[in-house]
Order: sequence, then structure tokens, then C-alpha cells
Amino acid sequence: MSISVEYANEHKDSPAVLCCRAEEGTVLSAHNLEDPAIFDDLEDSGLLSLEGALSIGQVLGARLTKTADSLTPVTLELVDQIQEQEEETEGKEKEEAYAQDLSEAAAQAAYPYSVIQGANTLKLHIGEGKEIDIELPLGGYPTADVATLSKKAATQEKETVEMAGKDILAHELTKYIFPIHKVILGNETKIEDGVLTVRKTLEEDAKGASPIIKDVKVDLIMPDNQDVYTNSMMDICPIAVKKEGKLGEGVTYEAGGVVVMLTGVEESGKQCSDAASSDGIFSEKVIFGRPGAPDKDDIVIRVHVVIEDGYQMERPGPMAAHKAADILTQEIREALRELDKEKAAEKQVLDDIKHIGKPRVLYVKEIMGQGAMHDNLILPEEPCGYVGARPNVDLGNVPVFLRVNEVRDGGIHALTCITPDTKETTRLYFREPIIDLLAHDPQIHFLGVLFVGSPQACTEKFYVSERVGAVVESMNIDGCIVSTEGFGNNHVDFASHIEQIGRQGIPVVGTSFCGIQGALVVGNKYMDTMVDMCVSEDGWETDNLCENQMTPEVAQRCVAMMKNKMMGRSFKKAERQWSQAVADSNAEKIKEA
Repeated sequence: MSISVEYANEHKDSPAVLCCRAEEGTVLSAHNLEDPAIFDDLEDSGLLSLEGALSIGQVLGARLTKTADSLTPVTLELVDQIQEQEEETEGKEKEEAYAQDLSEAAAQAAYPYSVIQGANTLKLHIGEGKEIDIELPLGGYPTADVATLSKKAATQEKETVEMAGKDILAHELTKYIFPIHKVILGNETKIEDGVLTVRKTLEEDAKGASPIIKDVKVDLIMPDNQDVYTNSMMDICPIAVKKEGKLGEGVTYEAGGVVVMLTGVEESGKQCSDAASSDGIFSEKVIFGRPGAPDKDDIVIRVHVVIEDGYQMERPGPMAAHKAADILTQEIREALRELDKEKAAEKQVLDDIKHIGKPRVLYVKEIMGQGAMHDNLILPEEPCGYVGARPNVDLGNVPVFLRVNEVRDGGIHALTCITPDTKETTRLYFREPIIDLLAHDPQIHFLGVLFVGSPQACTEKFYVSERVGAVVESMNIDGCIVSTEGFGNNHVDFASHIEQIGRQGIPVVGTSFCGIQGALVVGNKYMDTMVDMCVSEDGWETDNLCENQMTPEVAQRCVAMMKNKMMGRSFKKAERQWSQAVADSNAEKIKEA
């Protein structure tokens, strides 16, 4: 992978290696050279030897004397000359002096005209030549009074200074939790005294979600009988409903102790979105208690969908399954909506507080956006729902900003059912640890969450990443955390997001599953503070639901690292190879602090 001119100048003393085949006569530039950050691994694997290699600073501008393949060290035998560092520095100084002369010359150039803008007339006075005065009527359009605008700006600035140190309640969300201690299948859907009855004939209603759905079965997995077989788990979804207001504010009712789990197969028996499939004995395939997984004592309403052959890895298949599950969930929501809040076991008040004058922090969350089973739904009508939501794929994967409580109120429904270990479920977004930590931190002004999809094509990846940079630039932030679910080619745009933010001088921390299997294949100088979600002893992904996924421990490390970076503290360089011991050591230091 070629490097930039800026990167080459920063690493001018590193060995020079061709990143791709270069023909005889090529004048070497940064775009011909490989990133030195990957040389250690290439040497370890025997793919590269740096013996006799010149430095990057020595070869820039030199001409190749013969054709050479990629990963070939640039030696004396390959170039016609060696660039001396002193000469390069001298040339750079001359270039900077020349640029300064141009700048000063431009600043000294006085434009001999002035513009006076009155209420209804534009007056143009030209001071050269014959003292020409031109007046152009502006009709009935009102014009700005510069003095008035300046006064308003000064007033706003004064008000901002006066507000520093004060807290403003931007949005308030109240959740009432109604515990469900028993679920049965019956003739109608209702909730009475903590007992949820689910209408059995809902199976037929759910089948009507799509013509490609061939069958829907609903059953229960109880906490005392979890040693049962399950097909690959496509999603874990909370049950919640808006009682008052819109998503992110007002009142939400939530059913506690129960979740909806979606599974699916084709008629032929192929698992839906079957990659690192989690089918098997339920108790052995779930890491209970993780933010995106069921808790150990949860009652699981299992919705199993059978779809037409040929759709198990195509976008209509998984989406049809999720839509079918939502039909069942919506009827439960309607029963939940009718409950009396006085009978709730718990009341949670989630305040979105703006701590004016404190460091402004943004959370950038990369979500899958490649279609098929790599998709997500944004801002449904009901918490964690399907209806009314927009797929981020259909939105072009461009950044979409959600307020803090919009996320905590179920603003994302996950369609990412592939690789259940590292990809995120709907429940993870509903109780995302980083968001909870940042939202309750009085030391910072948490702005919200910027969601950005990860497209398939590299050109699209860099397009949306540049939009991330533009949005972040306009928000005037002081610190940022960037996360991504899963691993693989989404690390290309993940790394680019961090670069787009870091190059603005903003302290940024990244977090992803990496380990050994998902080790980053791209990087940049701003990725110097990374938090690995991997907890597997061998550094590989598993087929267990939510094992190598966002946890409170990962969130604590991310927030602590971001704060330290914002304070200008230095960090030890990470080990070249993944080590769980490093993560454990960091977590222990945070507990001590």
C-alpha cells in the first residue's frame, strides 16, 4: 500500500521498499514506496529482507536503473543517485521561503475599491482612474447591517462564556421497566401480573411478511432449560414501546427479563447468513450477560423463520426474517403499551445533559453497510423496531447523527446477522457501554453518536470517510472514540475515519476486534491508541454469540485512553503481536485509578 508525501517525510530515515512493480526509468516518489509499519511482520514471515536498503529520504527523486517488482528493497544497484538529506532540507527551506514571499506579496496587494451596502442600495466606489461611482438598486430585499450583526455576535459570545460550567438538560427520556417472570403461548397476546401470553396464531400473521417466507415457528427457551438446540442466531432484540413522545424523549415502556431471538434457515436447511454459524446447544453458544446477548435468567422468545431456497445470503432473505419477527414483537409492544406505569418495578430517567464549557466529545460508530446480511436500520417508529426505519445502505452509508437518547431508546435495529461473535445485535445498541459511560460523565460534554455505514467498494469507503471528516470538523470537538463491529475489509474505512479525525488535531481512540485473526491490514500514524475487543485466548473469532464484542471493560479502556490522550499524556508503543495480557494489564490499571 503506497504512502503519502507527508508520511514519507516523517519516515525519511526508514528503509525504502517498492510497494508495487516499477518500470526502469521511473522517478521514485512516495506513491512508489511501501509503508514501513508492515516491514517487521514481512521480515518475520520471510517475505522481505532489508539488507542493503537505502532510506526513504535517500531515494525520493532518484530514477530506477532497472525494472523491479513489489516488495523489492531499493538499493544502490537500483537507482542512479542518492539524495542527500542536507540538500533535501535546503531545498525545502528555499521552497518555504518562496511560498512566504508569495504570501507577503499577496497580502501587500491592495484592491482599490470599497463596497457600501445600505438598506436598499448597493453602492460601489472605485478609487482608481476616474472616480467612478455606481449605485445598483436592490429592490425590496432586506440587507444585513454589519454593525447589528457584529453586536449580535458579541452578545452570543458573551452568553456562551456566561454559560460555561453550567449544565443544560437537552432531552429527557423516562423508561418504565415491567418485569416478565413467565411467558406462555395462548389464544391472545396480553400481559397480566408479570405473565406474558403470546398469541400462537401470530405465526400465521408473521408468514405474511414476505412471499419468500415459507414458515414461522414460535417457541420459548426458559432459564431452567437452556440445553436445547438452536439454529444460528440472527439477532437478539429487546421488547420496548413508545408510550409518550418520539424516539429519544418522552416515555418508553420496556419488558424486563424477556427478549426476542431470531433464527432462520432455507427450506433446504441452510442456515441464514451462515458464516461462523452459532447453531448448536443454546447454553454453550451464548456468552450470557454481554450487552448484546441474553442474560442468564432471561426468557427467550424464539422466532424461527424458514425462507425460500436461494435467499439465505441475499438481502431479501434476512430482511424478510427480521420483518416477520417484528410483526410478532409489535403485538407484544401493543400489550405492553396498555400497562399502568404505577405497576412498573423500576423507573429509569435518562438525561441527555450538555455540560457547557467541558471538553466536547463525539462517538463515531461504524456499522455494516454492504447489503445482504451486512445492514442496519436507523430510527424506526418503535424502539428497536423495523417499521419506519431507513436502511443505512439505502441512505448511501453517509454519516447519520443520532442524539444520545435516540440511541439508548432503540434507534438502531441490527440486520447484521453474520458472524454473531463480533457483529453487533440490536440489544447491544440498546445498552451500549461506551454511550452509557460518556452520557454519565460530568467531566465532558458528550454530543452524541455519528453512525457511518461501511460500504463494499473502496471508492465508496473513502467517500463516506471524507464525509465523516467534514462533519467532525464542523462540530468543533475535543476528543473522539471510533468503533467498528466485526473485522476485515471494514478496517479500511475504519482506519480512514481515524485518520480523517486525527489529522484535524483531535485526540482519537479506535476500538475493534483484532486479535490475530482480525489483525489490521491498514494503518496510519493516528492509530496509536487502539483498544482490542478480542478476549479469545488464541486471538481468533469464535462461533459464540457476543464473545469478542463490546463490553463494559472495553468501554472503560476506551474512555480512559481518550481522556489521557486529550490531556496530552504519552502512551507506550503496543506489542507487535496481540496479547491478552496487555489488555488485562490496562484494565487492571483502570480499576486501580
